[in-house]
Amino acid sequence: MHDSATSMASPEDVFIWKEVMDRPIIGFIGLGIMGRPMVRNLLSHSYQVHVYSTRQSAIDDVTGDGALGAGSGRDVAKNADVVITMVPDTPNVEAVLFGADGVAEAGLEGKVVIDMSTISTLATQRFAARIAELGGAMLDAPVSGGDKGAAAGTLSIMVGGDADVFERCRPILEVLGGRVTHVGGNGAGQVVKSCNQTLAAATVAALGEALVLGAKAGVDPAKIVEVLSGGYARCGALEIRGQAILDRDFTPGFKSALQLKDLRLAVELAQGIGVPAPLLALVQEQYKAAQVISSGEEDHTNVLKVTEQLAGVEVRGGVQ
Repeated sequence: MHDSATSMASPEDVFIWKEVMDRPIIGFIGLGIMGRPMVRNLLSHSYQVHVYSTRQSAIDDVTGDGALGAGSGRDVAKNADVVITMVPDTPNVEAVLFGADGVAEAGLEGKVVIDMSTISTLATQRFAARIAELGGAMLDAPVSGGDKGAAAGTLSIMVGGDADVFERCRPILEVLGGRVTHVGGNGAGQVVKSCNQTLAAATVAALGEALVLGAKAGVDPAKIVEVLSGGYARCGALEIRGQAILDRDFTPGFKSALQLKDLRLAVELAQGIGVPAPLLALVQEQYKAAQVISSGEEDHTNVLKVTEQLAGVEVRGGVQ
């Protein structure tokens, strides 16, 4: 075990990590739908992982797989070289990092924080600057792929931050993702995530409209999914959630409320840099409506219920 470095001369000099089996020790904060399978993937690759969640049941769930439970973010960071955060929104990240009993209270000299949440680009840049002042480094690494991608370790991960820090942390990220891409400096990962959510949410909304259109016209939605999956309209939404929609299964792989939050961030980014985004704004309104007529705790594909209600028809496989 090595002592943490006391200089920020270069990433290679700074990150003299405590290691177990030639792997840095990981801290992981946030054990929701995505966090728990991500922790399990790290454990399966022989990483030592210290975990914290506001829900004791979530901690117990992964300590049963070999993770080490902690009582706070500070306790996680005290034992870790790399701290990964996966929490719902910008205020949650700020509290985890800089609040009472937060990560910063453990000292960040020589440590890396990898925030895999989807949060504000500007806030990310502020957080990275504060962490640098405390002697550490930050990567913003939001993900795409939902709970299935998290479980399979096939997430698409878009990473912003120092290129040398990214390369040092790449082996960790490659356990969690099938495609790991460095996209620029701090905040760039969040920009690309907003691009991703713009396209993903619009695709899901369009899929819902297409299925409602066909169902209203009397065609079996299962046949529509079969045909669209083999042509130019094929997409990840069809592949991952098509059958679930037909089964009326809205068990969340990615919660509708979180999709709405991500769209809010994308709209704020577009407005802040003067980019017209009329389709993005329209899809955001559809997701707002989905929160009214259905649960934000359901999967984000529940946006099709807005069109169903307006059309007076329900999409269900095997119904003609």
